[in-house]
Amino acid sequence: MSELTVRSKVWLEVDGEPFLGDGRYRLLRAVERGGSISAAARELGISYRKAWAQLAAMEAHAPFPLLERRTGGKAGGATVLTDETLRLLAAFGTLREAVNHDADRHFAHCFTGESTR
Repeated sequence: MSELTVRSKVWLEVDGEPFLGDGRYRLLRAVERGGSISAAARELGISYRKAWAQLAAMEAHAPFPLLERRTGGKAGGATVLTDETLRLLAAFGTLREAVNHDADRHFAHCFTGESTR
């Protein structure tokens, strides 16, 4: 028999435009790990162009700078997340966990009669 489960999605908008959801969250975390947009794109299996377009769309609506770009010399350039972006990602991760926890709790109550406490 198939098991019934609940799933939810959380995203942030700025002025009614999508700003941050799961995909962009993963992209920013990949930039953090890889130190560049190209490394992030490789890790996620997407084109550099798609990664760059997603980041550009975010930056167009962001209330603060998201990335710091450092041009390279011998060692090459780098892209790092700003402190504000790191705080945003931490808060978004906490929000996603809380929403999913609440969804699971309410699902259990609605479908099995368990208490929502």
